[in-house]
Amino acid sequence: MFTLESLTRHPNPLAAHYTRFRASERLLLSGHSHQAWPDAAFDGHVRAWTDAAEFVDTKWARAFEMADRVRLGYAQIMGDVPEQIALSASTHHLIVRFLSALELQRRPRLVTTDGEFHTIRRQLDRLAEEGLEIVRVPSRPASEIAQRLIDAVDDGTAAVLASCVLFQRAHIVRGLGDVLEACRLHGTPLLVDAYHALNAIPFTLAAERLEGAYVVGGGYKYCQLGEGNCFLRFPADCDMRPMITGWFSEFDVIAEKKVPGVVPYPDGPGRFAGSTYDPTGNYRAAAVFDFFTDHTLTPEFLRKVSRHQVGVLARAFDSLDADAKLITRDRSISLDDVAAFLSLETPHAEKLYKRLGEMGVFCDYRGNLLRLGPAPYLCDEQLEEAMGLLGDAIASLGG
Repeated sequence: MFTLESLTRHPNPLAAHYTRFRASERLLLSGHSHQAWPDAAFDGHVRAWTDAAEFVDTKWARAFEMADRVRLGYAQIMGDVPEQIALSASTHHLIVRFLSALELQRRPRLVTTDGEFHTIRRQLDRLAEEGLEIVRVPSRPASEIAQRLIDAVDDGTAAVLASCVLFQRAHIVRGLGDVLEACRLHGTPLLVDAYHALNAIPFTLAAERLEGAYVVGGGYKYCQLGEGNCFLRFPADCDMRPMITGWFSEFDVIAEKKVPGVVPYPDGPGRFAGSTYDPTGNYRAAAVFDFFTDHTLTPEFLRKVSRHQVGVLARAFDSLDADAKLITRDRSISLDDVAAFLSLETPHAEKLYKRLGEMGVFCDYRGNLLRLGPAPYLCDEQLEEAMGLLGDAIASLGG
């Protein structure tokens, strides 16, 4: 079992399980976007291939077992049950099915924030072109988002869509349970984007008072599952009938009597099912969830690690004493209200990102924000080295 202290030292003992990504050799500060996969993921990947080769078309029974393991993994993180979790290759697939089930003709209004990830942002932009009313409340400061959403929802609102951690600055959004209560008064479903919360901060439906909410997320980031492992969690009383629906939804209702002119939907995850998919990602994800369980890498422990690591990065950045006109960080918000990465504001974000890449530091940027995402397989020495290189990159801006 690992401790926070053991993971701060060089070499970080957890990195020994990430040899294929060379986590001990590289400065992988892309943890908020693409965390390294443990070596166990490779074993899961290989198993998918060998099952396909051995069992050909009868592989699907085994593939569905892997899908069940992935549902269980997400359910354990959120304190939910796997029977209320639908899977798909992307959150976009699932959000589109969710949107297609809304009463948009009768209630052509959607409420969201101006800080949502592109999955929601772009799709709502397109719906606005078709005449839907899209209300975007300001996302700064994050402490006021919940009340702004509450004030915006009304009887004409088909749904509210909001993140519990903002993807640009990692600010934690609190009070979404209050938003759900306001939505209930208007018969409006709430969809929460929890992608930047899962395994970054403890996020359980009971603690957040979101048992009645829809929740989307995935494993590309802090869960280390790689691509193709996204989910939509739906409440127990969900009776939605997505207009965008796949034939996999018929598996659980094939024996039921058909009503002419009415497309049947099953209870459970099949309600939001699509069609034939590549199950490889689920094999990989099942192996990674087992790895996290075996090594007691719980959301609570991972939060301790990320708080420490973000703190190391913040202190190291402050020690650079950089010109605030070149680069700065938001000190108006406590690091306790920041999830698992450090966001730095700079008009030179793209240039610094490219310079850091040349120096061997993996990170990314969004507009004028340079994002540095640590991960539990990095030691403090690596974090401090990366920040030192950022100092060199900043110095080069004058050249």
